[in-house]
Amino acid sequence: MRLSNFLRLPGTLLCVMLALACSPALRAQAFAQGNVLNFTPPRKVVAKPGAAVDSILPLDLRAGYHVNSNTPSDEYLIPLRLTWNPGPLEAVGFAFPQPRMEKYSFSEKPLSVFSGDFQIVTHFKAPANATPGPATLTGKLRYQACNNTMCLPPKTLDVTQQVEIVK
Repeated sequence: MRLSNFLRLPGTLLCVMLALACSPALRAQAFAQGNVLNFTPPRKVVAKPGAAVDSILPLDLRAGYHVNSNTPSDEYLIPLRLTWNPGPLEAVGFAFPQPRMEKYSFSEKPLSVFSGDFQIVTHFKAPANATPGPATLTGKLRYQACNNTMCLPPKTLDVTQQVEIVK
């Protein structure tokens, strides 16, 4: 092989690699690996046995993205869901923000979505026989983020809630 042909080969490979790296599909795949929905851990809640207490989970969705609301427009859409595992508090209800009805080019009808910064409030109740002391409650936040042209794979984030049961 002549030296001039050998030098062209790495240059060609470099061009192909740069073209692939700049590909929108590859960038989207790489972007999909990160979270487009992030949350700030909720503040510690303090509750007495038998009492009710609320916890706020602040969420931040990357600009240009939306998630289906907890009440999506179609049954095939993946809703935003927050669930809590059994622990020192029992989740007895949730308060989601009012979703926005948005029209996208890929859907015939408007979709019920959240975007930007929003929060989910969990209504907890401490059992009457709750053991006093600190504890950690764990849960899951499941969502599917989309932009105007594609949806990322569904994702589930682990969430925690610090709890203090007092007499």
